Amino acid sequence: MKIGFIGLGNMGAPMAANLAKAHHDVTGFDTAGTTADGVTQSATAEAVAEGADVVITMLPNGAILRSVADQVIPAMKPGAVLLDCSTVDVDSARAVADAAQAAGLLALDAPVSGGIGGAQAGTLTFMVGGADAAFAIANPLFDIMGQKAVHCGPSGNGQAAKICNNMILGATMIVTCEAFALADKLSLDRQKMFDVVSTSSGYSWSMNAYCPAPGIGPQSPADNDYKPGFAAELMLKDLGLAMEAAKSADADTPIGQMAQALYQQFVEEEDGRGRDFSAMLPRFEKRGHTG
Repeated sequence: MKIGFIGLGNMGAPMAANLAKAHHDVTGFDTAGTTADGVTQSATAEAVAEGADVVITMLPNGAILRSVADQVIPAMKPGAVLLDCSTVDVDSARAVADAAQAAGLLALDAPVSGGIGGAQAGTLTFMVGGADAAFAIANPLFDIMGQKAVHCGPSGNGQAAKICNNMILGATMIVTCEAFALADKLSLDRQKMFDVVSTSSGYSWSMNAYCPAPGIGPQSPADNDYKPGFAAELMLKDLGLAMEAAKSADADTPIGQMAQALYQQFVEEEDGRGRDFSAMLPRFEKRGHTG
């Protein structure tokens, strides 16, 4: 396929490179001038979109997505697919999809899970919203960039799935960190706690696959001084998107709100910025009872 790729950052560049490595004709653009292996550089977003079968975007937020969509939609050929892999608010995803469809294009919102490592290895998971016809065109590309793509329903549902998943992740990581800090103060050995919880009703991805305690469980950022696999400020962004969606949908999410408030405090007032989101554990280690 002829593919345009807009947004060649830490995630976009390796995704674009994997598509080029699979012998697709990939042209890329990034406002910062970044490049990707095997990808032809273009001077503008509009030039990337011209003649492309699929235009992929990987952008920081919904406002930038809307702006880029306004630029590229008029340049795209009828029947082409606008495939957004950013994590943005549901309303922006649906607005861009509506604009694309009105212009005779197909649209997909397909945020990813798997981080920079997954983007480099081609093992991302895609949560996809949009029409069946668009998903069928893009599915071979998902197979190159990732290991799994789940079609979640109509436009916006990919973003909905991502923010619901990450609301669970943020809340479970916080309580996992709280539990380790409590175990320390109860003189319960961390390894013993892990051995029990990881095989009992308290098990979770945060405990079993991404344990926030150094030296416990599989390798995780905790074993690398909490250098980010998933930065705390990105978790804060996703929790903010979840709370925006909850307000828009009139949904009651008190634990999600509490998780957002804690990550906001951690990132903006403490030492969380630039650290992994599991660095909540050393935060709780230093704190006493606040009830």
